[in-house]
Amino acid sequence: MLELLLCSMLTILPDYLYRRYGQGKRIGKEITLFSVWFELRWGIITCLMLTVGLITVIFYNHPSTTNVTAFFRTVPILPETNGRVAEVYIDGVSGSFKQGQPIFRLDSARQQAAVETARRKIAETQAAMVVSEAQILEAEGKIQEARSAHQQAVDELETKEEIYRRNPGAVAVRDIEKLRVAVEGRQGSIDAATAAKAQAEAQLASLLPAQKASAEAELAQAEVDLQKTVVRAGVDGRVEQFTLRVGDIVNPLIRAAGVLIPEDSGRGRLQAGFDQVEAQVMKVGMVAEVTCISRPWTIIPMVVTGVQDYIAAGQFRAGEQLLEAQQVTRPGTILVFLEPLYDGGLDGVTPGSSCIANAYTSNHELLASGKVGAVRGFALHAVDAVGLVHAMLLRIQALVLPIQSLVFGGH
Repeated sequence: MLELLLCSMLTILPDYLYRRYGQGKRIGKEITLFSVWFELRWGIITCLMLTVGLITVIFYNHPSTTNVTAFFRTVPILPETNGRVAEVYIDGVSGSFKQGQPIFRLDSARQQAAVETARRKIAETQAAMVVSEAQILEAEGKIQEARSAHQQAVDELETKEEIYRRNPGAVAVRDIEKLRVAVEGRQGSIDAATAAKAQAEAQLASLLPAQKASAEAELAQAEVDLQKTVVRAGVDGRVEQFTLRVGDIVNPLIRAAGVLIPEDSGRGRLQAGFDQVEAQVMKVGMVAEVTCISRPWTIIPMVVTGVQDYIAAGQFRAGEQLLEAQQVTRPGTILVFLEPLYDGGLDGVTPGSSCIANAYTSNHELLASGKVGAVRGFALHAVDAVGLVHAMLLRIQALVLPIQSLVFGGH
């Protein structure tokens, strides 16, 4: 409507002035409701053409959209294991939490039993190590005893052999052979006692430490499983829609306990979806303005900080069927990231709010460079100037938006 009024002042109004003062035709006489088309046809046609052209120039070079939202990230509150809720550390359905602060706890009887079992295994292994040390001492005593018996048998054998060498009839050959067998038996006792000591030392040096390390690893795993029964906040934020109560069953694959909204999520940035025809116009660094329903009657200066190179409507996931282009029934938009031009510009804008945004094309640097001709320079000046019309439209929308929502919104 504003464009039509502006164009009519340049087309219909001059045509009427010519008819009135140049041809002497008067409203109500020569110019009536039935003859207005014939009398002002040139001005009306020119006004419509100029209006369409002006609207096209404005909306192409200074794009606008109502698809503006302050998106915020949510973190589902889920335990890593199934279980029954034993304790809840939040009153009501919402609350603020710091990172690491517990939210709720599952029944941990099984995990505590596993921890106690692992501790008992460690104690059992330590006791076995004490026993192995005693076995080593016992084996050393048996070795000493076997060596003494072996030495005694060797001395006796040497004595008998010396007597037999001097006087063969004084000692029986059978006695000497018995002593030789006894010496070999005493040597076997020494070897058995040495092997027993080596076995006890191996248990103390290798087997029992390995068993202790395994038990300690089982204890650490059991303690981790026990810690998993307490669900804690991963980041600073606020818990919302928390309806879990003591006695409920929680399954991480089926039911979430609630959502955790990070503290700074959705603040300081807006995401806007512009029409695909604006793909060649939207650039990083463009100045923009937004007005949000959660902060009425306020125009917030913004700047474009990012333009997504992909349109979400074209994405697909590989499956068993070929992609059919007709499935994309609704064209997607170009995702643009907007940040406030001044610090604190988005203060008071609730995350998730719906907003209206205008982006403005600026050719000031190109015009100042002197690299454009007169005709093109005039056209670029006109493009920058008509941005004022869009800015006026945004302010009218900011003025009407609360009234439209409160009065004409079905309340």
